[in-house]
Amino acid sequence: MNIYDIAERSGVSIATVSRVLNGAQNVSQKTRSKVLGVIQQEDYTPNVFARGLGLNSMRMIGILCTDISDTFYAKAVSLVEGLLRQNGFDALLCCTGNNLEDKKKYLDLLLTKRVDAVILIGSAFKENVDNSHIENAAKQVPVIIINGLVELANTYCVLCDERSAVCQNVQILQESGYQKILYLYDTMTYSGCIKISGYKDGLLKSGIPFQDSLMVKVSKSIPDVAAKVTELMNEGLEFSAVMASEDLIAIGALKALQKADITMPVIGFNNSVLAQCSSPSLTTVDNMLDTLCPTAISMLTDILEGKNVPQKIVISSKLVERETFRFSK
Repeated sequence: MNIYDIAERSGVSIATVSRVLNGAQNVSQKTRSKVLGVIQQEDYTPNVFARGLGLNSMRMIGILCTDISDTFYAKAVSLVEGLLRQNGFDALLCCTGNNLEDKKKYLDLLLTKRVDAVILIGSAFKENVDNSHIENAAKQVPVIIINGLVELANTYCVLCDERSAVCQNVQILQESGYQKILYLYDTMTYSGCIKISGYKDGLLKSGIPFQDSLMVKVSKSIPDVAAKVTELMNEGLEFSAVMASEDLIAIGALKALQKADITMPVIGFNNSVLAQCSSPSLTTVDNMLDTLCPTAISMLTDILEGKNVPQKIVISSKLVERETFRFSK
């Protein structure tokens, strides 16, 4: 018996059970009595599950990311850990890699440490087929996903509207006179698929026919991307602008163009430190990590205090114009 079962037996939400367990006042007496009746009947002990801030809380939050060496994940982890510390929480970080079995293993490990909640950073934790491991974890503790979307009970997501961002960039390029837009990507995670959808949306809205040869998968390495773009140019592929799913990939393309002494718009994604340090500096999409992370921690503290929170918050991105592309609105 866990908090998920108590909610189901009582006919209320997990958040309502949490409020009852925490003694919150914003619960009707009828609902409170119903939940407490189920708890008493089942001899439920809330010191393992439903560890709200007033119930034997360890004040420990588990964090999972796939690769701490990635600039996006490194920044997100840094922001999240700092915000947790400011709110009186400790953090346990596990870097899982992309193997599903490793993700499951480390998620289970965090649960054995009696964390109060788990934060998943990035869309790589959404599997295309089976997300039962996340569902099972969410039956025990709240699960917060930063810049990813998994729609399950007791799972809360805060994410950037990346699809609209990529779509708008295509339209901006078209309005600036660029029709043949090369799109480079590396993975088909939830985020990767959403960005591809945005690219196709932008082409459709701009009246540009989709050209399969202009959407190219590459490996996530600056030298490899540069070599691939050089190969495409040598094969005669015509393109007048480049968009990429990540800044690192955009910089690889920029290297190839520089070597060929070709100047054209290049737009990256993530607004990482790489974009600022590249020469010329890279125009890129800011996916608003500085907003996503505080929003996620605010959601988390509200959940643990038994407050009602939305299960999904979507935040708009912004295009940061630098030397590789500037446009006039």
